[in-house]
Amino acid sequence: MLMALIPLFDENIAVQAYSIFSQKDNFFLDPMMLGTRQNDGATNVEGLELIESMGIETIPDDKEIFVPVTNVSVFADMEEQCSAPHERLVILVDNTVSPTDLYIRRLKELKAKGYKLAIRKISIDDFAKYKDVINLMDYAFLNNQKLPIDMAKLYFKRMYPKIKVCAGNIDTMEIFESLKKSGGYHLFEGSFYRVPVTKGAHEVAPLKVNYIKLLNVVNNDDFKLAEAADVIGRDTALTISLLKMVNRMTVNSGITTLRHAAAMLGQKELRKWINTAVVDKLYADKPNEVTRLSLLRAKFAEYLAPLYGLRNKTEELFLMGLFSVLDVILEKPMEEALKMVMVAGEVREALVSGTGILAPVLDMVRQYEAANWPEVCRQLLLAKMEVGPVSDAYMKSLLWYRELHLISE
Repeated sequence: MLMALIPLFDENIAVQAYSIFSQKDNFFLDPMMLGTRQNDGATNVEGLELIESMGIETIPDDKEIFVPVTNVSVFADMEEQCSAPHERLVILVDNTVSPTDLYIRRLKELKAKGYKLAIRKISIDDFAKYKDVINLMDYAFLNNQKLPIDMAKLYFKRMYPKIKVCAGNIDTMEIFESLKKSGGYHLFEGSFYRVPVTKGAHEVAPLKVNYIKLLNVVNNDDFKLAEAADVIGRDTALTISLLKMVNRMTVNSGITTLRHAAAMLGQKELRKWINTAVVDKLYADKPNEVTRLSLLRAKFAEYLAPLYGLRNKTEELFLMGLFSVLDVILEKPMEEALKMVMVAGEVREALVSGTGILAPVLDMVRQYEAANWPEVCRQLLLAKMEVGPVSDAYMKSLLWYRELHLISE
Protein backbone atom coordinates (compact mmCIF):
# COMPACT_ATOMS: atom_id res chain seq x y z
CA MET A 1 0.00 0.00 0.00
CA LEU A 2 1.34 3.43 -1.01
CA MET A 3 0.10 6.27 1.19
CA ALA A 4 1.29 9.81 1.89
CA LEU A 5 0.12 12.77 3.99
CA ILE A 6 -0.31 15.96 1.97
CA PRO A 7 -0.58 19.31 3.84
CA LEU A 8 -3.32 21.85 3.21
CA PHE A 9 -2.52 25.51 3.96
CA ASP A 10 -4.28 28.75 4.73
CA GLU A 11 -3.31 32.02 3.05
CA ASN A 12 -0.48 32.51 5.55
CA ILE A 13 1.04 29.16 4.54
CA ALA A 14 0.16 27.72 7.90
CA VAL A 15 -0.97 24.09 7.83
CA GLN A 16 -4.66 23.75 8.66
CA ALA A 17 -5.32 20.17 7.57
CA TYR A 18 -3.86 17.10 5.86
CA SER A 19 -5.12 14.98 3.01
CA ILE A 20 -4.27 11.32 2.42
CA PHE A 21 -3.21 10.21 -1.04
CA SER A 22 -2.97 6.46 -1.59
CA GLN A 23 -2.61 3.65 -4.11
CA LYS A 24 -3.11 -0.03 -3.42
CA ASP A 25 -0.08 -1.52 -5.14
CA ASN A 26 2.54 -1.12 -7.85
CA PHE A 27 0.67 -1.48 -11.14
CA PHE A 28 3.99 -1.80 -12.99
CA LEU A 29 4.98 -4.81 -10.89
CA ASP A 30 1.47 -6.31 -10.84
CA PRO A 31 -0.45 -5.50 -14.06
CA MET A 32 -3.37 -7.59 -12.81
CA MET A 33 -4.12 -4.75 -10.41
CA LEU A 34 -5.37 -2.80 -13.42
CA GLY A 35 -8.00 -5.46 -14.00
CA THR A 36 -10.37 -7.16 -11.63
CA ARG A 37 -7.94 -7.29 -8.72
CA GLN A 38 -7.93 -3.52 -8.30
CA ASN A 39 -11.27 -3.90 -6.52
CA ASP A 40 -9.92 -6.35 -3.94
CA GLY A 41 -10.68 -4.95 -0.51
CA ALA A 42 -12.61 -2.09 -2.08
CA THR A 43 -14.81 -1.73 0.97
CA ASN A 44 -11.80 -0.69 3.06
CA VAL A 45 -11.01 3.00 3.35
CA GLU A 46 -7.25 2.99 2.94
CA GLY A 47 -6.70 6.38 4.54
CA LEU A 48 -8.41 5.26 7.72
CA GLU A 49 -5.92 2.41 7.99
CA LEU A 50 -3.06 4.93 7.86
CA ILE A 51 -4.65 7.10 10.57
CA GLU A 52 -5.26 4.11 12.80
CA SER A 53 -1.68 2.87 12.31
CA MET A 54 0.12 6.14 12.94
CA GLY A 55 -2.31 7.40 15.57
CA ILE A 56 -4.47 10.50 15.33
CA GLU A 57 -2.08 12.08 17.86
CA THR A 58 0.42 12.51 15.02
CA ILE A 59 -1.74 15.35 13.72
CA PRO A 60 -2.20 18.39 16.02
CA ASP A 61 -5.64 18.59 17.65
CA ASP A 62 -6.86 21.53 15.59
CA LYS A 63 -6.10 19.90 12.23
CA GLU A 64 -8.59 17.92 10.16
CA ILE A 65 -7.69 14.96 7.94
CA PHE A 66 -9.26 14.58 4.50
CA VAL A 67 -9.82 10.89 3.73
CA PRO A 68 -10.63 9.96 0.10
CA VAL A 69 -13.29 7.33 -0.53
CA THR A 70 -14.47 5.60 -3.68
CA ASN A 71 -18.01 4.93 -4.86
CA VAL A 72 -17.67 1.57 -3.09
CA SER A 73 -15.72 2.39 0.06
CA VAL A 74 -18.08 5.24 0.91
CA PHE A 75 -20.38 2.49 2.26
CA ALA A 76 -17.67 1.03 4.52
CA ASP A 77 -18.06 0.77 8.28
CA MET A 78 -15.70 3.66 8.99
CA GLU A 79 -16.13 3.53 12.75
CA GLU A 80 -14.94 -0.08 12.73
CA GLN A 81 -11.85 0.81 10.69
CA CYS A 82 -10.77 3.90 12.60
CA SER A 83 -11.32 5.08 16.16
CA ALA A 84 -10.40 8.72 15.47
CA PRO A 85 -13.01 11.33 16.49
CA HIS A 86 -15.51 11.88 13.70
CA GLU A 87 -15.14 15.64 13.82
CA ARG A 88 -11.46 15.33 12.89
CA LEU A 89 -12.24 13.44 9.67
CA VAL A 90 -13.44 14.87 6.37
CA ILE A 91 -14.74 12.24 3.95
CA LEU A 92 -13.54 13.22 0.48
CA VAL A 93 -15.71 12.01 -2.43
CA ASP A 94 -15.26 12.51 -6.16
CA ASN A 95 -17.27 12.27 -9.37
CA THR A 96 -17.57 8.47 -9.07
CA VAL A 97 -20.10 9.08 -6.29
CA SER A 98 -23.09 9.82 -8.48
CA PRO A 99 -25.94 12.20 -7.52
CA THR A 100 -28.44 9.37 -6.97
CA ASP A 101 -30.72 8.63 -4.01
CA LEU A 102 -28.47 5.76 -2.87
CA TYR A 103 -25.40 7.95 -2.48
CA ILE A 104 -27.26 10.96 -1.15
CA ARG A 105 -28.75 8.83 1.64
CA ARG A 106 -25.31 7.49 2.50
CA LEU A 107 -23.77 10.97 2.60
CA LYS A 108 -26.54 12.14 4.89
CA GLU A 109 -25.85 9.18 7.19
CA LEU A 110 -22.17 10.12 7.40
CA LYS A 111 -23.03 13.73 8.23
CA ALA A 112 -25.45 12.56 10.90
CA LYS A 113 -22.58 10.62 12.51
CA GLY A 114 -20.48 13.76 12.76
CA TYR A 115 -18.22 13.35 9.73
CA LYS A 116 -17.60 16.35 7.50
CA LEU A 117 -17.78 15.99 3.72
CA ALA A 118 -15.76 17.33 0.79
CA ILE A 119 -15.95 16.87 -2.97
CA ARG A 120 -13.36 17.02 -5.75
CA LYS A 121 -12.91 16.16 -9.43
CA ILE A 122 -16.18 17.55 -10.71
CA SER A 123 -16.23 19.57 -13.92
CA ILE A 124 -18.14 22.78 -14.51
CA ASP A 125 -20.55 20.85 -16.72
CA ASP A 126 -21.44 18.66 -13.72
CA PHE A 127 -22.02 21.44 -11.20
CA ALA A 128 -25.77 21.60 -11.78
CA LYS A 129 -26.20 17.83 -11.96
CA TYR A 130 -24.43 17.39 -8.61
CA LYS A 131 -26.52 20.03 -6.85
CA ASP A 132 -28.04 17.64 -4.28
CA VAL A 133 -24.62 16.17 -3.49
CA ILE A 134 -22.86 19.53 -3.28
CA ASN A 135 -25.53 20.82 -0.89
CA LEU A 136 -24.29 18.26 1.66
CA MET A 137 -20.64 19.29 1.38
CA ASP A 138 -18.56 21.27 3.85
CA TYR A 139 -15.66 21.70 1.39
CA ALA A 140 -15.24 21.78 -2.38
CA PHE A 141 -11.84 21.31 -4.05
CA LEU A 142 -11.26 23.13 -7.33
CA ASN A 143 -8.32 22.02 -9.47
CA ASN A 144 -6.30 25.07 -10.44
CA GLN A 145 -4.92 23.32 -13.54
CA LYS A 146 -8.15 21.84 -14.87
CA LEU A 147 -10.77 24.51 -14.18
CA PRO A 148 -11.15 28.26 -14.72
CA ILE A 149 -10.78 28.33 -10.98
CA ASP A 150 -11.80 31.90 -10.17
CA MET A 151 -15.00 31.53 -12.20
CA ALA A 152 -15.75 28.22 -10.46
CA LYS A 153 -15.09 29.85 -7.10
CA LEU A 154 -17.60 32.63 -7.82
CA TYR A 155 -20.20 30.03 -8.79
CA PHE A 156 -19.77 28.19 -5.51
CA LYS A 157 -19.83 31.40 -3.49
CA ARG A 158 -23.10 32.42 -5.12
CA MET A 159 -24.85 29.05 -5.15
CA TYR A 160 -23.36 27.43 -1.99
CA PRO A 161 -22.21 30.25 0.31
CA LYS A 162 -21.69 27.92 3.30
CA ILE A 163 -19.19 25.68 1.50
CA LYS A 164 -15.49 26.32 2.06
CA VAL A 165 -13.79 26.51 -1.34
CA CYS A 166 -10.28 25.04 -1.60
CA ALA A 167 -7.75 25.58 -4.39
CA GLY A 168 -5.80 22.49 -5.42
CA ASN A 169 -2.82 21.52 -7.59
CA ILE A 170 -0.87 24.75 -7.06
CA ASP A 171 2.72 24.23 -8.14
CA THR A 172 4.32 27.70 -7.86
CA MET A 173 4.42 30.45 -5.28
CA GLU A 174 3.34 32.93 -7.96
CA ILE A 175 0.09 31.04 -8.56
CA PHE A 176 -0.50 30.78 -4.83
CA GLU A 177 0.00 34.53 -4.39
CA SER A 178 -2.38 35.24 -7.27
CA LEU A 179 -5.12 33.00 -5.85
CA LYS A 180 -4.57 34.42 -2.39
CA LYS A 181 -4.93 37.96 -3.76
CA SER A 182 -8.19 37.10 -5.52
CA GLY A 183 -9.59 35.95 -2.16
CA GLY A 184 -12.33 33.52 -1.27
CA TYR A 185 -10.27 30.34 -0.83
CA HIS A 186 -10.23 28.57 2.52
CA LEU A 187 -7.41 26.07 1.87
CA PHE A 188 -4.60 25.71 -0.64
CA GLU A 189 -2.98 22.45 -1.77
CA GLY A 190 0.08 21.84 -3.93
CA SER A 191 3.87 21.76 -4.07
CA PHE A 192 4.24 25.56 -4.03
CA TYR A 193 5.47 25.66 -0.43
CA ARG A 194 8.47 23.45 -1.22
CA VAL A 195 10.02 25.80 -3.77
CA PRO A 196 12.46 28.59 -2.82
CA VAL A 197 10.89 31.97 -2.08
CA THR A 198 12.46 35.43 -2.27
CA LYS A 199 10.41 37.22 0.38
CA GLY A 200 8.46 36.49 3.52
CA ALA A 201 11.09 34.34 5.22
CA HIS A 202 9.85 31.72 7.64
CA GLU A 203 12.03 31.08 10.65
CA VAL A 204 12.68 27.40 11.23
CA ALA A 205 11.00 26.59 14.56
CA PRO A 206 12.90 23.83 16.39
CA LEU A 207 11.34 21.07 18.47
CA LYS A 208 11.31 21.90 22.16
CA VAL A 209 12.10 18.34 23.14
CA ASN A 210 15.49 18.58 21.48
CA TYR A 211 16.41 21.69 23.45
CA ILE A 212 15.45 20.09 26.74
CA LYS A 213 17.28 16.87 25.92
CA LEU A 214 20.35 18.76 24.77
CA LEU A 215 20.48 20.67 28.04
CA ASN A 216 20.30 17.40 29.95
CA VAL A 217 22.97 15.81 27.80
CA VAL A 218 25.60 18.53 27.62
CA ASN A 219 25.37 19.63 31.24
CA ASN A 220 26.56 16.24 32.45
CA ASP A 221 30.23 16.34 33.41
CA ASP A 222 31.32 13.88 30.73
CA PHE A 223 28.67 13.86 28.03
CA LYS A 224 29.19 12.02 24.77
CA LEU A 225 29.72 14.14 21.68
CA ALA A 226 28.01 11.54 19.52
CA GLU A 227 24.88 11.59 21.68
CA ALA A 228 24.66 15.39 21.52
CA ALA A 229 25.16 15.30 17.75
CA ASP A 230 22.34 12.79 17.34
CA VAL A 231 19.91 15.01 19.25
CA ILE A 232 20.97 18.11 17.31
CA GLY A 233 20.29 16.15 14.10
CA ARG A 234 16.57 16.07 14.92
CA ASP A 235 16.31 19.82 14.52
CA THR A 236 16.93 21.68 11.27
CA ALA A 237 17.66 25.09 12.79
CA LEU A 238 20.19 23.79 15.32
CA THR A 239 21.90 21.67 12.65
CA ILE A 240 22.35 24.66 10.35
CA SER A 241 23.59 26.85 13.17
CA LEU A 242 26.12 24.26 14.40
CA LEU A 243 27.55 23.58 10.95
CA LYS A 244 27.87 27.27 10.18
CA MET A 245 29.84 27.82 13.37
CA VAL A 246 32.09 24.78 12.97
CA ASN A 247 32.83 25.46 9.33
CA ARG A 248 34.07 28.94 10.22
CA MET A 249 36.73 27.18 12.28
CA THR A 250 37.92 24.90 9.50
CA VAL A 251 40.14 25.60 6.52
CA ASN A 252 39.24 23.96 3.20
CA SER A 253 37.45 21.16 5.01
CA GLY A 254 33.73 20.56 4.56
CA ILE A 255 31.85 18.86 7.39
CA THR A 256 30.08 15.72 6.24
CA THR A 257 28.25 14.56 9.40
CA LEU A 258 26.99 16.11 12.63
CA ARG A 259 29.20 13.82 14.70
CA HIS A 260 32.16 15.16 12.74
CA ALA A 261 31.05 18.71 13.52
CA ALA A 262 30.63 17.95 17.25
CA ALA A 263 34.07 16.37 17.38
CA MET A 264 35.61 19.40 15.67
CA LEU A 265 34.05 21.70 18.24
CA GLY A 266 34.83 19.63 21.30
CA GLN A 267 32.99 19.23 24.60
CA LYS A 268 33.67 22.63 26.11
CA GLU A 269 32.69 24.75 23.11
CA LEU A 270 29.76 22.52 22.19
CA ARG A 271 28.34 22.83 25.71
CA LYS A 272 28.76 26.60 25.62
CA TRP A 273 27.07 26.92 22.24
CA ILE A 274 24.14 24.64 23.13
CA ASN A 275 23.42 26.40 26.42
CA THR A 276 23.39 29.79 24.68
CA ALA A 277 21.21 28.62 21.78
CA VAL A 278 18.76 26.64 23.87
CA VAL A 279 17.99 29.35 26.43
CA ASP A 280 16.94 31.75 23.66
CA LYS A 281 14.82 29.25 21.78
CA LEU A 282 13.31 26.90 24.32
CA TYR A 283 9.90 28.55 24.08
CA ALA A 284 9.76 28.67 20.31
CA ASP A 285 6.55 27.74 18.51
CA LYS A 286 5.90 24.23 17.28
CA PRO A 287 7.59 23.30 14.03
CA ASN A 288 6.11 24.59 10.79
CA GLU A 289 5.49 22.37 7.79
CA VAL A 290 8.91 23.00 6.26
CA THR A 291 10.57 21.76 9.43
CA ARG A 292 8.24 18.75 9.54
CA LEU A 293 9.00 18.01 5.89
CA SER A 294 12.73 18.27 6.54
CA LEU A 295 12.60 15.85 9.46
CA LEU A 296 10.39 13.34 7.68
CA ARG A 297 12.61 13.38 4.60
CA ALA A 298 15.67 12.84 6.76
CA LYS A 299 14.27 9.85 8.61
CA PHE A 300 12.56 8.38 5.53
CA ALA A 301 15.86 8.54 3.62
CA GLU A 302 17.67 6.92 6.54
CA TYR A 303 15.12 4.08 6.70
CA LEU A 304 15.48 3.53 2.94
CA ALA A 305 19.24 3.01 3.24
CA PRO A 306 19.18 -0.83 3.42
CA LEU A 307 16.85 -1.05 0.41
CA TYR A 308 19.38 0.83 -1.69
CA GLY A 309 22.40 -1.05 -0.35
CA LEU A 310 23.56 2.00 1.62
CA ARG A 311 23.60 0.74 5.20
CA ASN A 312 26.93 2.50 5.76
CA LYS A 313 25.50 5.84 4.58
CA THR A 314 22.65 6.36 7.06
CA GLU A 315 24.13 9.52 8.57
CA GLU A 316 24.73 11.05 5.15
CA LEU A 317 21.19 10.15 4.05
CA PHE A 318 19.71 11.70 7.18
CA LEU A 319 21.68 14.91 6.62
CA MET A 320 20.69 14.93 2.94
CA GLY A 321 17.01 14.75 3.82
CA LEU A 322 17.37 17.34 6.56
CA PHE A 323 19.03 19.82 4.19
CA SER A 324 16.84 19.08 1.17
CA VAL A 325 14.75 22.14 2.08
CA LEU A 326 17.72 24.35 2.92
CA ASP A 327 17.00 26.49 -0.15
CA VAL A 328 13.49 27.13 1.16
CA ILE A 329 14.70 27.87 4.69
CA LEU A 330 17.48 30.26 3.65
CA GLU A 331 15.64 31.58 0.55
CA LYS A 332 18.66 30.95 -1.66
CA PRO A 333 19.48 28.55 -4.51
CA MET A 334 20.55 25.19 -3.11
CA GLU A 335 24.18 25.55 -4.19
CA GLU A 336 24.47 28.94 -2.48
CA ALA A 337 22.60 27.71 0.60
CA LEU A 338 24.92 24.71 0.99
CA LYS A 339 27.95 26.96 0.82
CA MET A 340 26.76 28.69 3.96
CA VAL A 341 26.97 25.44 5.92
CA MET A 342 29.73 23.88 3.79
CA VAL A 343 28.05 20.54 3.28
CA ALA A 344 30.50 18.41 1.38
CA GLY A 345 30.84 15.23 -0.64
CA GLU A 346 27.97 12.96 -1.57
CA VAL A 347 25.32 14.96 0.28
CA ARG A 348 26.19 18.08 -1.67
CA GLU A 349 26.34 16.15 -4.94
CA ALA A 350 22.83 14.76 -4.43
CA LEU A 351 21.28 18.08 -3.40
CA VAL A 352 22.92 20.33 -5.99
CA SER A 353 23.17 18.21 -9.11
CA GLY A 354 20.94 15.21 -8.33
CA THR A 355 23.82 12.82 -8.97
CA GLY A 356 25.81 10.30 -6.96
CA ILE A 357 24.85 7.26 -4.93
CA LEU A 358 22.52 9.17 -2.59
CA ALA A 359 20.50 10.88 -5.33
CA PRO A 360 18.12 7.97 -6.12
CA VAL A 361 17.04 7.90 -2.48
CA LEU A 362 16.35 11.63 -2.47
CA ASP A 363 14.31 11.35 -5.64
CA MET A 364 12.25 8.49 -4.20
CA VAL A 365 11.59 10.49 -1.02
CA ARG A 366 10.40 13.50 -3.01
CA GLN A 367 8.20 11.49 -5.35
CA TYR A 368 6.68 9.52 -2.48
CA GLU A 369 5.84 12.53 -0.32
CA ALA A 370 4.14 14.15 -3.34
CA ALA A 371 2.10 10.96 -3.92
CA ASN A 372 3.41 10.75 -7.49
CA TRP A 373 2.56 7.06 -7.59
CA PRO A 374 3.29 6.39 -11.29
CA GLU A 375 6.86 7.64 -10.83
CA VAL A 376 7.26 5.83 -7.50
CA CYS A 377 6.12 2.60 -9.13
CA ARG A 378 8.48 3.10 -12.08
CA GLN A 379 11.43 3.60 -9.73
CA LEU A 380 10.47 0.53 -7.70
CA LEU A 381 10.40 -1.53 -10.88
CA LEU A 382 13.81 -0.29 -12.04
CA ALA A 383 15.33 -0.88 -8.60
CA LYS A 384 13.64 -4.30 -8.31
CA MET A 385 12.09 -3.33 -4.99
CA GLU A 386 8.71 -4.25 -3.52
CA VAL A 387 6.10 -1.73 -2.39
CA GLY A 388 5.91 -3.05 1.17
CA PRO A 389 9.39 -2.16 2.50
CA VAL A 390 9.23 1.36 1.05
CA SER A 391 5.76 1.95 2.44
CA ASP A 392 6.92 0.59 5.81
CA ALA A 393 9.87 3.01 5.79
CA TYR A 394 7.52 5.94 5.24
CA MET A 395 5.22 4.75 8.01
CA LYS A 396 8.17 4.34 10.38
CA SER A 397 9.25 7.90 9.65
CA LEU A 398 5.74 9.14 10.53
CA LEU A 399 5.79 7.18 13.77
CA TRP A 400 9.27 8.51 14.58
CA TYR A 401 8.03 12.06 14.03
CA ARG A 402 4.96 11.29 16.12
CA GLU A 403 7.15 10.33 19.07
CA LEU A 404 9.09 13.59 18.79
CA HIS A 405 5.84 15.53 18.57
CA LEU A 406 4.20 13.80 21.54
CA ILE A 407 7.25 14.21 23.77
CA SER A 408 7.56 17.90 22.84
CA GLU A 409 4.04 18.84 23.96
